[in-house]
Amino acid sequence: MALTVRTDQQLEQALDALVETEGISRQEIIRRAVLDRYERAGHTSRVEDSAKRMTERWGDVLERLGTE
Repeated sequence: MALTVRTDQQLEQALDALVETEGISRQEIIRRAVLDRYERAGHTSRVEDSAKRMTERWGDVLERLGTE
């Protein structure tokens, strides 16, 4: 599958620097960046869901501990 990415000067410079230092293609740099962002977004959502469940379950205990 093909994809065209429009870049600006800042992105071009960043890509060139990463290509040189990491020794991988622009395509691979962009691929890794997108997948990393996707994984982090999923992780954040899972952490937020877990915190909400724990707060609902243990909120009264946390409240008591915070007031003592």
